[in-house]
This record gives sequence, structure tokens and C-alpha cells, in this order.
Amino acid sequence: MNAIRVIFVDDEPRVLEGLKRMLRPKRNEWSMKFVGSAQAALDSLKSEPCEVVVTDMRMPGMSGAELLEVVQRDYPDTIRLILSGQAETESVMKALGVSHQFLSKPCDAEILQGTIARAFALRDLAGNPAVKTLVARINKLPTLPATYQKLVECLKSPNADMDDVAQIIARDPSMTARLLKVVNSAYFGLAKPVADVARAGALLGLDRIMALVLGQGIFSGGEAPQVRGFSLEKLWAHSVATATAAHRIAIEENMDKEQVAAAFLAGMLHDIGKLVLAIGMPNEYARVIELTHDKPGACREVETLELQASHTDVGAYLVGRWGLPNTIAEAIAFHEDPEQSTGEFGLAGIVHVADRIAHHPDAADPRSELLGLNVAYLEKHNRIARWNAWREVCVEAIAAGNPS
Repeated sequence: MNAIRVIFVDDEPRVLEGLKRMLRPKRNEWSMKFVGSAQAALDSLKSEPCEVVVTDMRMPGMSGAELLEVVQRDYPDTIRLILSGQAETESVMKALGVSHQFLSKPCDAEILQGTIARAFALRDLAGNPAVKTLVARINKLPTLPATYQKLVECLKSPNADMDDVAQIIARDPSMTARLLKVVNSAYFGLAKPVADVARAGALLGLDRIMALVLGQGIFSGGEAPQVRGFSLEKLWAHSVATATAAHRIAIEENMDKEQVAAAFLAGMLHDIGKLVLAIGMPNEYARVIELTHDKPGACREVETLELQASHTDVGAYLVGRWGLPNTIAEAIAFHEDPEQSTGEFGLAGIVHVADRIAHHPDAADPRSELLGLNVAYLEKHNRIARWNAWREVCVEAIAAGNPS
């Protein structure tokens, strides 16, 4: 395996020396360059492109955010990380717009190494280079205009309430992913990634969310793809139904509060790769829709044949690049075939079942071919007999529009 090529950019020589010492154990795995300016980094990239750029924010001449804007445009497959001590909210949000993750100085060696290694490992999920490039370019996904308007009205209300705000965001996969990308950046210094929208909202605080939405336009922008047979409204409605069902199943499985929240999030984002493919490959994805008629289970095989990448891998790759928890990326990657996941009946299995219930709420026979359920997986984990009990509570929760 070739060494991962990484460029570190900082105008302070002491910081670069510290990074060299800290990363010395990785010298046989990574090919590292340490440069003192954004221009030096661009010159280096021109002579030899690299897999990862890690840059400081505030530098004379071209700033770190400006450097990453150029990298995003000219080297879209390169992983872009900010490593900075600068903490003004506006600067951080600008940096998050062009970076995959934001790491705070001083940064623990293990966190820095782990972030780079994990971001690089996720590249393998995306399949062909064209899809990697496509995902790398995406920093915003479209939200439904009506949902965005509802959020803006809620925030402008003198009685704005965090619970109301979190509920609106939690029902839109794009907003959910974007909010969690912000909160899971190391800017907030969390010990472990957050998978719960309500907790993410509480960590940010109402004032900061107002600044992000009304000032920075964090959830605005991004046109819905114009693809024959594709409907953003239908995709989001199915995502909400799947999230609701996954949440209920996790409760039925006596999972803890954190796992229940993760089940909801994984269900909400399980098909986000379909949106990425529809945005970046509209004509090819129209063909996929035509061939599958959106039949559960058939989509992934056709996508792989037609596009050399599936929505499961692309979705997992995207949320992994955005710093969401590994467990969520894995559940998205394996929700069509949970046998690929290891260990006990977990998130991938829950989302698999929830997805099928959302598609076919009336299917009483788990072995029905129309359902496309992985019966062998459920039998292996002694869960097949629970199908109808799960289905009943999930259908009731979906009809009520309330996951809990």
C-alpha cells in the first residue's frame, strides 16, 4: 500500500516542529510535508497532489479557509482539515464550509492521527474516482423549501424554543447532517461524536443556531436535483418514516438512550447517498430509477452495475467525511445487507428492518419476496418472530408522526 501523502500548513515554525515530533511514529505510513504558507502548499500540490491537507486558519496572505477553497476547486478528491486555535464562530463556520473537519489546537496526537486515518479509510467505500470527486465537492445538500421556511419562522418568533427548533431540523436529513457536521467538528472539543439532534442543538445553543441559519445561511442553498422519476419530497418522507421506525425498534430492543438516538439518525440518513448520486449523475441516476422502480433491495445492485458505486457506500462515505459517528456510517453502508456488519443484531439490522417496514407497512409475511427482507440475517439473530410486533408499533408511530 502506498503511503498517505499529507501536507501540514502553518506560518509558525514552532507549530510545524511540534507536529513533526508528534507525528514521527507515522513516518513509515505517511509521506509528510510541512510548509509555512498557503502558497507553498499550493506549489507543493501542483508538483505532487496529495491525499490530505491540514492547515491553520489565520495566516498572513492567504488564510487557511481561502487555501481550502482553492484545494476544493482544483483538487476535489483531497481531504481538507483545519487545525486552528482560532475560535470566533463566524471564522469557524466559514472554515467548516470548505473543510471536512475542524480540529482545535492544541490537538492530541491520537485525535489527529485517527481523524486523518479514518478519513482516508473512508475513501475506499466510494467506489470509482468520479464518485469520490463528486462527494468531495458536496458541502451542502438541498433541504425542502417549506421546511427551511418553517425553521426560519420558528427562529424569528419571540417565543423561539430549542425543542421546536430541534424537531424541525430532525425531520430533514440535509439539515440533520449539516448540524451534526458542525457540532462534531473538534471546535466543540467533544470527547465522542454526537448522534442526537436535540443534544447537538443544546450544545450549539439557540443564539448560535440563529446566527448560523439567519446570518450564515447554513441550511439554505442547494437546488433539488431535476432527475426523471426522482422526488426529494418522497425521499425525505421515506427517510423520516424509516427514522421513526428505527427509533421504535431500538426502544423495543431495550437499547440505551444513546443507541436509540443513533438508530433514529441512521434511519434518517440511510438513503442520503441517493440524493448525492442524483445531484452528481442526474442522467445515469434516472436510468437507475427506471430499471429498479425503486424496489427495496434492487437499487444497490443496479447502481453498482450502472454507476460502479451504490447509494449505501456513497452515503456512508459522505457522513464519515463529515465527522459523524462511525456507527452511523457503518449502518448506512450495510443497511441493505446487514450480514456485512459484525457482532450482534445492531444498527445496520435495525435500519434494514425499518426501511422495509417504511416501504411496505402492510406486509405481514416477513418472507414475502416483495419485501426483500434479509430473512437469514434475522433468523441468525433470533429476530424473525418479532417482525409483526415491530411492524405494528412502527406503523402506529409513523402514522402519528411521532418517533417516541
